Amino acid sequence: MGLRQFVIDAWSWLNYKPVMAEAGAPGNRTFPELTATWLPPEELRRLAAYKVLSAYDNNQAGQLAAASGDEAGIERRELGDAAKLVDTALGYLLGSEQKVTVEGAEHAEGEVPKPGATEAAGLQERLRTWADKELLTLRIQQAERAAVLLGDSVYVLAWNPEKQRPTLRVYDPGFFFPQWEDEDADFPSRVHLVWDLPEDREAGLKARVRRVTYELGSVSEEDESLVRQYPWDPGRPSNVACYLTDAEWLLEDIKRGQTLDRLPMDKASFRVRPDGTELNRLDLMIDFVPVIHITNTIPDGGEHWGRSAIARVLQGLDELAATDSDASAASATTGTPIIGLAGARLPVDRATGKPEKLTVQAGAVWQLGETGRMDALDTSPQLAELRYRVEHLLDRIAANSRVTAAGLGTLDASEVPSGYALKLALGPLDALVGMMRLAREHKYRLLFKMVQRLYQAGRAEGWTDGDSLPARLSWAPHTPTDRAAVLEEVVQAYGAGVISLETAVAMLVDAGYPIKDAAKEVERIRTKAQEETAARMAETAARRGDADDESDGEKPGESNAGGDGESSKGSGGRPVPFGFASASGGSS
Repeated sequence: MGLRQFVIDAWSWLNYKPVMAEAGAPGNRTFPELTATWLPPEELRRLAAYKVLSAYDNNQAGQLAAASGDEAGIERRELGDAAKLVDTALGYLLGSEQKVTVEGAEHAEGEVPKPGATEAAGLQERLRTWADKELLTLRIQQAERAAVLLGDSVYVLAWNPEKQRPTLRVYDPGFFFPQWEDEDADFPSRVHLVWDLPEDREAGLKARVRRVTYELGSVSEEDESLVRQYPWDPGRPSNVACYLTDAEWLLEDIKRGQTLDRLPMDKASFRVRPDGTELNRLDLMIDFVPVIHITNTIPDGGEHWGRSAIARVLQGLDELAATDSDASAASATTGTPIIGLAGARLPVDRATGKPEKLTVQAGAVWQLGETGRMDALDTSPQLAELRYRVEHLLDRIAANSRVTAAGLGTLDASEVPSGYALKLALGPLDALVGMMRLAREHKYRLLFKMVQRLYQAGRAEGWTDGDSLPARLSWAPHTPTDRAAVLEEVVQAYGAGVISLETAVAMLVDAGYPIKDAAKEVERIRTKAQEETAARMAETAARRGDADDESDGEKPGESNAGGDGESSKGSGGRPVPFGFASASGGSS
């Protein structure tokens, strides 16, 4: 059973799956939830793709195949290869840590801070405090695993008056339905988050659907000329506001054709905040939709959705599971072979009078006649071939996914002649991680901009009016770094005066040295260098004093011809801390 028509879209790589043809069809046994009346038809392929990818991640691809009519699929052996590929790609994407950085903050601790550096450092500290309170690292893990597996993920920000800070939540991309009024727009003007609520008979609740809607509209519906000034854009009046609606509908009240954007408002039951405010077009006092859509890859032109890390190798994973199943069957006949006996005296069951079935086990003894013979079926060559095929498939999956065999840890270290060869082997992985991080760069900048503006809209203490400063998410290196080589490079470059101390410390941080705060580390280095310089100057002055005393006691005509070469030169030059002196030619 295949597709009724040839389709090319963001999920064409799944066209070989029969379930993609059945998505949304009446009586669909595989995904019955996709037959919900409120689902738009154009979203069914995307939601079906999410279901298929989740099945692979949970070792349920065989069950999925069996549900779509392949009875042999239930016997498929799945050993977690899809999940390993996803987790490996996720680990390289995230690196060892993630930090919030604000441009210019590293120059705030200098002797003469650059303009705006102090404000940037203050904002960086406040954003990092917010990140700690909101468990940003945990949220990133949740969102990015969904993005790597499914291709998409969703963050939602909201101002919490009690906590006096923005809260960050992660939503399943299957709940996310953006409404694009203009395909050329950068962001949708309306976003729905929709999901089903199952029936709860004990609580007396029927099956419902919940829809949370963020939409942009005029500040006043009665007077469209009414404007408002937002604290992040002083002096620029705006007539745009964002409204929040949170409502529920009984599934029995939704008729066919009433999709999520056309649900009957007269049947809606609106949710209420703890303070009693009804969430029906609640003015959030902002002019943007606080929803950030993360894509795993850079979308193609005209598309808005990302692509899963395992999208292009799903058929390879199918082949791998089938080969594992065959290898399991072959290993059974290799460990307990099929044996043919000729001329054997078989024991007879006294009750039935028929020969008993022989069991191949350790210590078994069979009596053979003079012409008796025993032959064993040797399936070990077939098993060896299947094992070779498994290795071949793993290598091909690693290559086509661009995670590489070296990245997956399946590359034999003895096969790598040098570190340069290993770097070349990791080249596709470097390109993959670079592309994945580039796809997220703007989205995380947007997230931190929204956090700043929500603080300003909430009139939080310490957050003044003015434009938002650019903040970004800084990723740690995704592969191990040769720290000794980086240190040598930093020593030579800083000693030669071609890089600043700030740049030198930043290079050490990127190399993985345990430096928590680059600005404070620079300050400590400079303080230590000044102390060492002062100590050398004091020592030089003391030596000169001793030399003067000795010259006063000498006879006429005598002089200190040798002198003290170091005292004659002075301490001079730029102070070079913690071993950098070896590169600059001096020593302490």
